[in-house]
Amino acid sequence: MAELLTIIGPTASGKTPVAAHLAHRVGGVVLSGDSRQVYQGMDLGTGKDLEDYVVDGDPVPYYLIDIAEAGDHYSLYQYLEDFDRVWQSLPEETPRILCGGSGLYVEAALRGYHLPDVPRDESLREELGRLSLDALRERAEQLGALEELKDPENRRRMERAIEVALYFRDHGEQYLDRPPLEGPIYCLDISRETRRGRISERLRKRLREGMVEEVEGLLKHLRPEQLTYYGLEYRYVTDYVTGKLTYDEMEQRLEVAIHQFAKRQMTWIRGMERRGLTITQITPAESPAATADLILRDYRQR
Repeated sequence: MAELLTIIGPTASGKTPVAAHLAHRVGGVVLSGDSRQVYQGMDLGTGKDLEDYVVDGDPVPYYLIDIAEAGDHYSLYQYLEDFDRVWQSLPEETPRILCGGSGLYVEAALRGYHLPDVPRDESLREELGRLSLDALRERAEQLGALEELKDPENRRRMERAIEVALYFRDHGEQYLDRPPLEGPIYCLDISRETRRGRISERLRKRLREGMVEEVEGLLKHLRPEQLTYYGLEYRYVTDYVTGKLTYDEMEQRLEVAIHQFAKRQMTWIRGMERRGLTITQITPAESPAATADLILRDYRQR
């Protein structure tokens, strides 16, 4: 078994249960590569699906989930610090499955970046503050910063993404701190129609299970403008809870926005290949267990 096996794919592609079954098969652990699942108490809105980490009645160890408080602004810099800390803490022989939909986080961990906490650039912020939302979005897209944004309507997040992208464009490879991690990368390749159906079904399920109530609970401690920072689900559901949208408007707009986000995730994954990472496309089988077996067979034949 390689020291690391990575599972990526768009939202609702079934990454987590496949990763959990893989870890269960090989006696390993799952390392999360998700920028929002780090937050405690933000479960349905971030799609943690913690029940997926129980396979055949056995809990599968996972890391880098629920490690920051709601209200914090957890950064890529903090993630890489925590990733390396967890990596070093595990016994050398422990197989690790990296799994996540945040392409920037996964790619930075794989490549071995050790990033500074990018400082605020006040002159840049002033310049960006004069741009319309459309102009801001266009600039983010030119820099490759748009694909990784969960919510491209959030000005603060878009300005920060541009700030970080410009910083690393100018400072580049000096932040490679360790050799890249070795091991195969698998992308769960589901059809557009399947993906759209799963996204719609998954959203309805989360709403039934209490995503509105989750947001109401968070709003007891956070202001609405704070909560909308955390992405699409929290922005649209907050707008419903605070009376800006009807329930149907919230559900319809959120569904469209998540479909758009999944397309941007696939754009990022194609960019990873252009940047030199080898990715094997895997068409999922009828179950997560069968998909995990497919991946293990492919790996062992290499």
